[in-house]
Amino acid sequence: MTDLTELMNYTYNLCEEGEYEDAVQYFDAILKKDPKNIRIIIDKGVTLGNIEKFDDAIQCYDKALSLDSRNLDALINKGSALHSMQKFNEAIECYDMALKIDKNSVMALAYKGLSLGELDKLEESIQYFDRALTIDDQYDIAINGKKTALDLLKKKHPK
Repeated sequence: MTDLTELMNYTYNLCEEGEYEDAVQYFDAILKKDPKNIRIIIDKGVTLGNIEKFDDAIQCYDKALSLDSRNLDALINKGSALHSMQKFNEAIECYDMALKIDKNSVMALAYKGLSLGELDKLEESIQYFDRALTIDDQYDIAINGKKTALDLLKKKHPK
């Protein structure tokens, strides 16, 4: 397997099959040949996140951001990894940076809502879910996040 495209396809197939550890090794091989391939760096980060190696994933996102500081995928995925580590304020910083680049990023809006919810800022989280839903009224993360936040608010403030 010497062709880079063939190697990338094989690596993505490994990911689809849940063979994340093997995929990481192939991502490394691809990056030896193409060390500034932002897509591969981010995909390696996502793969590392899938096996809960969040610190390593964040290093990938930081590497991608060093090559392109305005890369939405890297910012949002970094925020997601930080969220998974329960570093909600840091995650929100990533989503805020993403929203400065694209104020209509449905994913950044919804993910920020999730992190705000984790910080028990339920009313504010609902505002972000609503903003996401005005852009994409079928976005599951925003729909489910808003429902959960409303349920939690009802429990906090029963009538």
